[in-house]
Amino acid sequence: MTARIIPVEPFDLIIFGASGDLAQRKILPSLYHRLMAGQLPPNARIIGAARSKWSRAEFQSEFKKSYTKYVPLHEQDEETLAAFLETLHYLPIDAMGDDGWGDLAALINDTPNPVRAFYLSVSPSLFGPIASRLSRLGIATPDSRIVVEKPFGHDLASAQELNVQLGTCFNEHQIYRIDHYLGKETVQNLMALRFANALLEPVWNAQHVDHVQISVSESIGVEGRGGYYDTSGAMRDMVQNHLMQLLCLTAMEPPAKFNADDVRDEKLKVIRSLDPVKPDDIIRGQYRANTHDGSYKDHAENPDSTTECFVALKAHISNWRWAGVPFYLRTGKKLRARMSEIAVIFKDPPHSIFPQAERRHDSNSLVIRLQPDEGITMHMVIKEPGQGGFRLTEVPLDMSFAEALGDNGEHVADAYERLMMDVIRGDQTLFMRGDEVESAWAWTDPVIADWEGESPEPYDQGSSGPDGSLALMHRDGRRWRPIEV
Repeated sequence: MTARIIPVEPFDLIIFGASGDLAQRKILPSLYHRLMAGQLPPNARIIGAARSKWSRAEFQSEFKKSYTKYVPLHEQDEETLAAFLETLHYLPIDAMGDDGWGDLAALINDTPNPVRAFYLSVSPSLFGPIASRLSRLGIATPDSRIVVEKPFGHDLASAQELNVQLGTCFNEHQIYRIDHYLGKETVQNLMALRFANALLEPVWNAQHVDHVQISVSESIGVEGRGGYYDTSGAMRDMVQNHLMQLLCLTAMEPPAKFNADDVRDEKLKVIRSLDPVKPDDIIRGQYRANTHDGSYKDHAENPDSTTECFVALKAHISNWRWAGVPFYLRTGKKLRARMSEIAVIFKDPPHSIFPQAERRHDSNSLVIRLQPDEGITMHMVIKEPGQGGFRLTEVPLDMSFAEALGDNGEHVADAYERLMMDVIRGDQTLFMRGDEVESAWAWTDPVIADWEGESPEPYDQGSSGPDGSLALMHRDGRRWRPIEV
């Protein structure tokens, strides 16, 4: 099956922080892939902006290094690369000063494209100053878009302050708060699975669902970014945004229409329906050292750190659809494998007609895999083949997107590819709204405040996390799905 490519309008995309890791590793390679797919118009301009005193040729040369490193070999094409390099421009700009802003205005006002977007791949402390200069100097037009990366604030107060700073210069319909998890093919397919099929929606409720597990595990630690991470922690870095968004898409009501505000209205209702988390319903962890590697404290270079790099919690949504259904959220560093999934675990049938059957299966479950292999698996129960007794066993009905939707190794679009094109198209459906971000912080802040000064529970590297997270499930008569590739 070959995807239908719809070209976008000509655009000017200005990337602040273009010399940084995110731009070189994700944003620019994603735009290269969109050009290869035929989605970028020939007169699109991608303008890098950063403090580095590069020339245009040096910026293009820097991308060539990223291209070699981050674009798979079978997707490298010299003709496409040459065309992409022609779209790249660069201007040294001081985000906090006046240098470079006149050059930017002259460049994009010389031959303006219909769409103008500004990507702020910079520290949140620069969001306000950059937005202010874009507005004050007339570089941002009433139709311009501004994209901001997480972390969007450190708590509710700072998120509100950022919203005010951006809102002073841009209208809400111009602001794109990006969460790359929402650009993943599987996450979008969760909405299609629920709302485009009559099969699942009738059982997507407390009457039929026993519980939901949302797990995002990483096998790496915080080496190289310990300074940042130690001021954030897993609750701020992962739960407040990524896991919260996955929870919302799993639990939301069907929107009236598939448009930005209707979808985000329903997500907001989920967040506002969340009960406060009880202290006994959350576990924090920190990986300890082993014979091969240092501990979290070593990697954070803070021997007294009480910052968590693992969180497991039980959340409840107080509404008619989900009353009584626990949502278990789990994320951590240095775990057994890199794995992200949403698992909807259904209740057992109310009565078994096979009382003598040997039970060798778990409950029915629908598992949505986000990484490393995107796809959806439905676990069903059948009779085990063979003679000598009536045994039940579980079989997976599996759909890997790479296999089912790919075409002879065709490139499967990265999350940033979809989100970048949505920005150019002016589609905010997969981006967070200001009130949504603030409501997520309002739920998260009390949880963080409750454990102020408490030490996280240590756990072994390569494990499934601290023992307390297992006990969180065991006391409810449940168990976590295994962390495995």
